[in-house]
Amino acid sequence: MYRFANPTRLMNVLERWVWLAWLVAAGLFLLALYLIAFRTPPAALHGEMVRMLFVHLPCAWMALFCYSIMTVSSFTSLIWRHPLADITTMGTAPVGMVFTALTLFTGSLWGHVAWGTWWVWSDSRLTSTFILCLQFIAYLLLVHAFDDPARGRRIGAYFVIAGIANVLIVKWGVEWFNSLHQSASVTKGGSSISSQYGWQVWLMTLACLMSIVGIVASRMRVELDRLRLRQGEARLQRKRLVETF
Repeated sequence: MYRFANPTRLMNVLERWVWLAWLVAAGLFLLALYLIAFRTPPAALHGEMVRMLFVHLPCAWMALFCYSIMTVSSFTSLIWRHPLADITTMGTAPVGMVFTALTLFTGSLWGHVAWGTWWVWSDSRLTSTFILCLQFIAYLLLVHAFDDPARGRRIGAYFVIAGIANVLIVKWGVEWFNSLHQSASVTKGGSSISSQYGWQVWLMTLACLMSIVGIVASRMRVELDRLRLRQGEARLQRKRLVETF
């Protein structure tokens, strides 16, 4: 793990391979969209609206995946003081926020057709997913709320870890509480997704996953550049202070 603790080495790796993640993501998106648009039959119950499933479900999975990455990197930052863990968390948070917002938007469209309503506050999964979106936003605000960036990142890491409780509700709330939302689509017993829709869902999920890799890697490069800039400014200020005395 500490092999890539050196920012310069990590920058070289990101610059060498990030383009591949973008290329794979673009290819998978094009293939998935082709299958969804031209090779997917309408559902017997929901008709053409079934195509919304191929966006909603991968986005929901990726939102939880992004928060999982943030949780692991926050633990790594607090316990092992890995120098790049906070950069990973900060680079992943906006991506998770976007995927969660897309989950809420597409879910409300699906709910209007399936349930006859756009939103139900009493539903555990809907409300907990909305809170998850607020968690991503709150983290981004929190880490930039302090004059000392290190303190903001440390408090942000504690906030992310505390938010695991809500993630558990998002994941298993439909089993714990009464819910309009269906139970898990993929379980240990198999998948409830029809075989004629399976390829579309998994291709779109893989495309979203590769896009996350590309976006987070690109954001990490930006954060590393900002870190180098701050370090350079700090050295320049110290040099000026020494010259003054």
